[in-house]
Amino acid sequence: MKHDTPHILLVNPWIHDFAAYDFWAKPLGLLTLASILRHHGFNITYLDCLDRFHPKASQADPYTRHGRGPYLKTKIPKPGGLEDIPRNFSRYGIKKKWFREDLLCIKKPDLVLVTSMMTYWYPGVQETIGVIKEIFPDVAIVLGGIYASLCHEHAQNYSGAHHVVKGSGEKHILKLASDYTGFSVKAKFNPDDLDTHPYPAFELQRKITYIPLLTSRGCPFACKYCASHFLNPKRMVRNPESVVQEIKYWHEKYKVKDFAFYDDALLVNAGKYAVPMLEGIIKSGLKVRFHTPNAVHIREISKQTARLMFQAGFKTVRLGLETTAFNIRNELDVKVTAAEFEKAVNSLKEAGFKKELIGAYLLTGLPGQEIKSIEDSIKTVRQNQVIPILAHYSPIPHTALWSRAVSSSRYDLESDPIFTNNAIFPCQDERFSWQTISHLNNLATG
Repeated sequence: MKHDTPHILLVNPWIHDFAAYDFWAKPLGLLTLASILRHHGFNITYLDCLDRFHPKASQADPYTRHGRGPYLKTKIPKPGGLEDIPRNFSRYGIKKKWFREDLLCIKKPDLVLVTSMMTYWYPGVQETIGVIKEIFPDVAIVLGGIYASLCHEHAQNYSGAHHVVKGSGEKHILKLASDYTGFSVKAKFNPDDLDTHPYPAFELQRKITYIPLLTSRGCPFACKYCASHFLNPKRMVRNPESVVQEIKYWHEKYKVKDFAFYDDALLVNAGKYAVPMLEGIIKSGLKVRFHTPNAVHIREISKQTARLMFQAGFKTVRLGLETTAFNIRNELDVKVTAAEFEKAVNSLKEAGFKKELIGAYLLTGLPGQEIKSIEDSIKTVRQNQVIPILAHYSPIPHTALWSRAVSSSRYDLESDPIFTNNAIFPCQDERFSWQTISHLNNLATG
């Protein structure tokens, strides 16, 4: 017999990787589902395997900057096939014992929802689900998220979840919960209207040091290395005023000062969306800081948007440059020209942004990419008095560049997502080289 008010457990899994750090990263989708479920009468428990503030940790938070900080890590064996990589491999997040104890302290759930991020992080998902099964062997576990969508068949076969869902969870969550718990409710929101969604349940975290924001979903561009179109085929944009109200809510109620925009296209059609949002933030008088770890489109930065970004309190501006090899740009995307890059940088500096606040992402490790091309890009960015930030390329299924990545890799990318890890430079002919990485990092930091 089902409970009148079912209990649903939502879990953010461990990361297994060579390196990981909390760069304003939170499971936004999972916490949105938690909020939707709670607003529809379900009892919710949230456990975060990446919790930097777990009470059993030796110190609450060893280091933070604008809310960021390192995860606890435990060295573990490298996955099969990566034994030759001369780097330590770790489980990032709370200790396994702590997770078991946390599970034993909660009421037995009627359903468990687990999210997933990077495709090559799936071993952490596997381990998380394995522990949940130990404690609650007869409770259904449903997996969603990026790995579940991009590598659906692999997730079905290897994650350990009883059911794997791909695509937007908001459209299916209430039916899914009803199917597993027998508790049926009528939707109080429109999945296709972001302004009707409740705010993500960030308050379920032990401590809120920053808030990741989404003002839109989807992207009008079709970059060959990006899976945005596959993950979010429909472009949806929030009302600018609703974004301002959410920022005010978290700042006034929870004293949050740092907000990170995770849009794929924050400044696109700026006159209709970003400009009124930025003007609303300025008018509100909020003393907060904004960051753009997902990068902004360079072409959309004008003198007006740069000025408004500066006045609104943007502190970490990241530009999606990717390369300065503009003569072969169409092989990757059609986002920016050399002139547009220079114009954007000049606009940001005229608005008041100092060099240390502006960074330009440069993709490294692309199929067929030569070291000299990366070196030239670094030099061009530095000549423009902007900080070059190296972003290692990860091959992603369902992208236009995937087939080239598969053919150029020294690994069998299609056999196992573990080989798409950007830390191992999977699309380079030569094996992993600290010497090459150090050379490029030194050139970038100069």
